[in-house]
Amino acid sequence: MEIIDIIRNNAEQSAELVAEFRVELKSYKGIIAKPNIEAGYEELLEYIDSDFPCFAAIQDGEYVGYAVCRVEEPCVWVEAIYTRPKYRNQGIAIALLKKAEELANGYGEETVFNYVHPNNHKMISFLRHQGYTVINLIEIRKPFKEEVLTQKINVGEHIFDY
Repeated sequence: MEIIDIIRNNAEQSAELVAEFRVELKSYKGIIAKPNIEAGYEELLEYIDSDFPCFAAIQDGEYVGYAVCRVEEPCVWVEAIYTRPKYRNQGIAIALLKKAEELANGYGEETVFNYVHPNNHKMISFLRHQGYTVINLIEIRKPFKEEVLTQKINVGEHIFDY
């Protein structure tokens, strides 16, 4: 496996990964969607043009995972990390996370910060196994017009519709 920087010249090869990740994120809210590769490509270009470090994992010539980081010196945030399902549990996400940690080390930091969808239990478990823990972030908003909230989520001693 090889981890490379995603730049404008190779962004097209990673666009499908971004599109797949967006479909997976939507599935956590019960939304069925199809990958939009063009939108994935545009999203990657926006990250690249904003100087967000982007990395792709390549195995046997196939793009199998990617990560996007945001740097707010000295902090590094992992904005997205994704591995194709058939390549999971093979060390790809670990290699991508390590790349983000190396970036943070370059700024004198010991860790990276991660945004994780609360229903993304696999990612939460993955990060926990890598030694990460919850610190203090929660986003709260009113439901959108006609949005149907079908689940409950516990945050400390509070129960919210989700």
